[in-house]
Amino acid sequence: ACLLSFVAQNSHAQDIGQAVYETVLFDAKGQVARLTLLDFQDLPAGRMRVRQFQFPYACDGISRVLINGATTCTGGADLPEAACSRGITLSSRTDLELLG
Repeated sequence: ACLLSFVAQNSHAQDIGQAVYETVLFDAKGQVARLTLLDFQDLPAGRMRVRQFQFPYACDGISRVLINGATTCTGGADLPEAACSRGITLSSRTDLELLG
């Protein structure tokens, strides 16, 4: 199994109560291996969170990860529209390509 770790930081002034992202894993041949939802749970304002997700593939069998967009984004009334989608910066410290 492959354990992927994500570091997320909410740069908004308001807490995000729940952020769920539709995510696509591509295999070594570039074909879609899995379409799944990753629940990042709560993301407090200005705080860093690490979330880990396990997939039933060897890590070297995953070539790319595409964050398709947020399917759930909840928070207080002052949370900006599309707060979970706007201003996302994606990067990877591994050979795995991360797209969004």
